[in-house]
Amino acid sequence: MTPPTNTTETDLLREMSIRLHIPFRPELPAKDVRTDFTKKIPIQFLKKYKLAPMETTDGTFIAVNDPSDFPPIDDLRRILNWEDAKIILSTNSAILSAINLAYDQSSGSAEEFIQDMAEESPDSIISEIEETADLLDDTSDAPVIKLVNLILSRAVKDRASDIHIEPYQRSLTVRYRIDGVLYNALNLPKKIQSPLASRIKIMAKLNIAEKRLPQDGRINIKIGDRNVDIRVSAIPIAFGERIVLRLLDKTDTAFKLIDLGIDKERFNILDNLIRSPYGIVLVTGPTGSGKTTTLYAAISTINHPEINIITIEDPIEYQIEGIGQIQVNPKIDLTFAKGLRSIVRQDPDVILVGEIRDMETAEIAIQSSLTGHLVFSTLHTNDAASAVTRLIDMGIEPFLITSSVIAIIAQRLVRVLCPECREAYIPDDQSLVKIGLNKGIPDGCKIYRRKGCPACMNTGYRGRTAIFEMMVLNDKLKKLILKTSDTNQIGKEAVKLGMITLLQDGARKVMEGITTIEEVFRVTRI
Repeated sequence: MTPPTNTTETDLLREMSIRLHIPFRPELPAKDVRTDFTKKIPIQFLKKYKLAPMETTDGTFIAVNDPSDFPPIDDLRRILNWEDAKIILSTNSAILSAINLAYDQSSGSAEEFIQDMAEESPDSIISEIEETADLLDDTSDAPVIKLVNLILSRAVKDRASDIHIEPYQRSLTVRYRIDGVLYNALNLPKKIQSPLASRIKIMAKLNIAEKRLPQDGRINIKIGDRNVDIRVSAIPIAFGERIVLRLLDKTDTAFKLIDLGIDKERFNILDNLIRSPYGIVLVTGPTGSGKTTTLYAAISTINHPEINIITIEDPIEYQIEGIGQIQVNPKIDLTFAKGLRSIVRQDPDVILVGEIRDMETAEIAIQSSLTGHLVFSTLHTNDAASAVTRLIDMGIEPFLITSSVIAIIAQRLVRVLCPECREAYIPDDQSLVKIGLNKGIPDGCKIYRRKGCPACMNTGYRGRTAIFEMMVLNDKLKKLILKTSDTNQIGKEAVKLGMITLLQDGARKVMEGITTIEEVFRVTRI
């Protein structure tokens, strides 16, 4: 009997479990995953037949997705000497995750690879340069390859956004940026510096002989079930080449406005703004404050076949289906301004400009908005009101700003408290005043502080969310901008008209138990 078309894998496995009297477990807890079998069985075998050896207090089990495929199950029992192992059913994704976790946990330590490298001849260190489809599948014996694979896979596992490889006079330090903060990951001997840099440059298709000039490259890797794009930057410093790798996890790139951390009232305002027929929406903030993510979420929300959306970016961080994306290339004189001029001739409805850096780009963006296009872009300013002053400083006339810009959004990223270990406390009055809670804590509110546990690597935080300041240019603000470019006056008037500042939005998130007073003060302090 053919199952209904809307039947899910879980539904089929549940039905199979009832009929065959085989237990079904939709999830496979990490504590049940064995790692000792990784030395005996290639990962490719387990992935091909979707088998995951497990051990619990009740005995040994083999999680399978297809219980009718007997030969590989029997082979696995024989190799592991698990003749009494019982069969359990599980989903394809749960089994693959368990396999990846086991092989990741069983990979050697950095110290082992360093010891092996000390015994190798320099000529053999970068002899193997072809990449495998999955780093966890890599069976290479070269210690430097294993070390780089370890650094990359651990970074992905720890949710790092950047890897810093920093050479000093007598040592080499590897640091991970996790939730916006750098942490020391490894301290390596100085002699590893050259082969490690060469290996990464080979992966990024850079010139390993050139050590005097900055170089940029890209690496695409797969770690388990995650596709990761890595941007590589190498620059020469006093003690060798400093390498920074920016990790972009492409596995889950569904950008949604609702996931940004904005409250319902302002979400509705923003949702209306991004559906405007024309005008400019600016997002401001320092580097690494999530501006690009907000813009991607905005254009993904309005991305429909009847709308032509074109972007010009430096660099293109994520490819979005149905959107034309142009990469800035200064080497061939393809700047934001030149690219923007060309975009206007492509009959766009919506234009995204990665950043307004100069007067020429700003002028073309304004002219585009005045001729019936909706334009999204970013500026590097501290708050929403400062963006007006910045545009005027560039040489843009105030009347052009008031007739084109419809809203300016400032944002910062704050770390989210780990739900496993956060603890409630009563902060002192000075701390409350710091984030604008002069009247104390409202009734019914709990304020939390970080503690630290294994789930958050003892940092007390896990993940990040944004705090926002949204300045919609209404008639009163437009009249004021025509009279003055003073940031303080514009900001005060916007607050009078109901704008919630970055500090106020941060205080809201503190009272909701999302983040801490220290975190809000850290990102809003100017």
